[in-house]
Amino acid sequence: MNWISNYVRPTINSLFSRKETPDNLWTKCTECGTMLFHRELADNLNVCTNCDHHMHITPRARFKALFDGGIFSEISVPAVLEDPLKFRDQKKYPDRMKAAQKTTGEKDAMLVAEGEIGRTPVVVAAQDFSFMGGSMGMYVGNAFIAGVERAIKLKRPFVMFSAAGGARMQEGILSLMQMPRTTVAIEMLREANLPYIVVLTHPTTGGVTASYAMLGDVQIAEPNALICFAGPRVIEQTIREKLPEGFQRAEYLLDHGMLDRVTHRTKMKTELVTILRMLGGLPPAIVADLPSPSAVTALPEPDKAPATKKATKSK
Repeated sequence: MNWISNYVRPTINSLFSRKETPDNLWTKCTECGTMLFHRELADNLNVCTNCDHHMHITPRARFKALFDGGIFSEISVPAVLEDPLKFRDQKKYPDRMKAAQKTTGEKDAMLVAEGEIGRTPVVVAAQDFSFMGGSMGMYVGNAFIAGVERAIKLKRPFVMFSAAGGARMQEGILSLMQMPRTTVAIEMLREANLPYIVVLTHPTTGGVTASYAMLGDVQIAEPNALICFAGPRVIEQTIREKLPEGFQRAEYLLDHGMLDRVTHRTKMKTELVTILRMLGGLPPAIVADLPSPSAVTALPEPDKAPATKKATKSK
């Protein structure tokens, strides 16, 4: 037995060999190409620290940063038919759904929750673009309506974060029917005199833009978000003309009167609290990041100081 080959050399190699770096520790910014450390990116709410590009963020991560202390309760959504049209392109529709559910960990492209933002009770819905492009199907329509009904029952404002490529083609006309359904739900909110705030994120297009995404009492957008019905390339190919710089971006729409505000993601909570309390006729609230319940520990009872007699003046 050669102990140098079988013991010494493997031991030295194990000490000096290069360790593999996990692939999920770094994220490349799609705008400037900067490699961003995952913790630093998460702390900045998925906004590039180099070029300020607003990257996609999941509804759960958004809710954790938005609600006080990251505490919120999900609102149940009525179930829908899994494959009403028996649709198939390169894959069966149920197979695409299972793949998206496995990737995102969510049931569908919209999450609805209730909680408090700056001590203001509110119901919030958010679309997940990573789930089949945030496309609007029957489940999304049911989720939106469930959120509206909950807001009306509790007499709370309703906030919508949109991010979608439009209607879900695998559900055909049933997907397009969610446009009038959600519009009727918004009218129910207005009849109840409850605020409806829309925050448009990148991208918001197609049937979502043509329905609930552009019907808010206040329209807010994240910086440089693409907001349109048909995309720029489709328009250029149709009219065969070059579009203006920044066409269909949030700042362009703000300049042309289609939006009320363009707000940075890290300032969105403060902006929403101010608007919601103003519309609700409430006094201004102090927005503070509350600790999570697991981080809160019981404080020890203060020791009772022994009673002391008052000093008397000597005669």
